[in-house]
Amino acid sequence: MTDAAFELAQVNIARLRFPLDSPELKDFVDHLDPVNADADAASGFLWRLQSEGGDATDIPVFDDAWLIVNMSVWRDANALTAFMYQGRHREMLARRREWFERVREAMTALWWVPAGHRPTVAEAEARLLHLRAHGPTPYAFTLRTSFPAQHAEPVPGEAPARGVTEDLECPV
Repeated sequence: MTDAAFELAQVNIARLRFPLDSPELKDFVDHLDPVNADADAASGFLWRLQSEGGDATDIPVFDDAWLIVNMSVWRDANALTAFMYQGRHREMLARRREWFERVREAMTALWWVPAGHRPTVAEAEARLLHLRAHGPTPYAFTLRTSFPAQHAEPVPGEAPARGVTEDLECPV
């Protein structure tokens, strides 16, 4: 059962293998708008990070030009996974190794936010770094190891310094 006072935030980042405007990433870039439209129409979808261009590929994360960010808020984990593993998104997910480097650190984090809160990139960076340093906790977790919503609070201020960790979950 979902607590309507809370919503599920998710961030995933990926390290590009090629520049976004390269022929190698053409299929990925060409599918961004349709996949984002599918997300926008999905049951349980509430919000996604986007710039004026309609996606988040030009929004910096961790001050690294080779990283791209995807961040969204969903009603709950069931709504998120229903979207992730069907349709165009599933097809793109199956091809992620063509476009993104495989990394050993966590690139995906989930956390509960108060209903209506829209997380910042700094908040997402802090959650990812916490997950990398401490593994899944109620503060930042994965789909494999999740926690119920309780006392969810936005993260104030800047993201802490990067940490090193082992591979916790593959990027999407």
